[in-house]
Amino acid sequence: MSIAKTTAAAAAALLTTSIGSVAAATPADNKATAVALLEQGLAKGDRAFILSHVAENYIQHNPLAADGREGLLGFVDFLETLEPPVEVNPLRVFADEKFVVIHQAAEFMGPKVVIDLFRFENGKVVEHWDAIQDDVADTANGRSMTGGTTEITDLDKTDSNKTLVTKLVQDVLMGGNLAAIDDYIRADYMQHSPYVPDTRDGLKSFINGLAESDISFAYTALYNVVAEGNFVMTQAEGIYDGTPVAFYDLWRVEDGLIAEHWDAVQEIPTEFAHTNGMF
Repeated sequence: MSIAKTTAAAAAALLTTSIGSVAAATPADNKATAVALLEQGLAKGDRAFILSHVAENYIQHNPLAADGREGLLGFVDFLETLEPPVEVNPLRVFADEKFVVIHQAAEFMGPKVVIDLFRFENGKVVEHWDAIQDDVADTANGRSMTGGTTEITDLDKTDSNKTLVTKLVQDVLMGGNLAAIDDYIRADYMQHSPYVPDTRDGLKSFINGLAESDISFAYTALYNVVAEGNFVMTQAEGIYDGTPVAFYDLWRVEDGLIAEHWDAVQEIPTEFAHTNGMF
């Protein structure tokens, strides 16, 4: 083969590699894009960023925002009318091959706690879900709704941790097998859900108290489960006190048992700005 042909072949290979690398964004790339979408696109109204990083046929599940990229741009118009202005503070960000989870404290018509879930294709955001809850300062466990561990560790245990948390939701929260809770959760479990007492026994007493008070509580469907290392997020639908709700739970696993928990619980509305529902 001539030097010219060799050089051309090398250039073609380099171009192919470059194109492939652009299309195949990594989970780290997706995390950076998701954070920038919140901080730059939504909180600062950077429409050029949205046009560059959100797919035109973007699927929206937030009840207030219309579907598609144009719907998201319209939502930015709405956000810019709010006073005080929108603020976002991402605290925990983790990802798998196609999803990014962001746990954030936010100012959005009052102090809020938000768990966002983004789905990516080829480096662009193609779908979004979230649950938004008022931030409760005076909690039953004495912990804030967003404090606690943020460091991602145990990357080699991602799959086993995801399996553990999935089984907890299916066995205990959906199946009602409260007696099995010790198989999944540590005794010194740290609780950030605002109305639930601290520790594993505190969780048991809360669930038993609901039953004794005839307050309906059930997880009825489990949707997406996303994990990276010691963090796992579960997205579920259910009932609380007779009201349909979205349960977004964030779990931290340590040494094979769940050690810490956060959540955002949102009532499922009857009216949406789109036809996609919350799930």
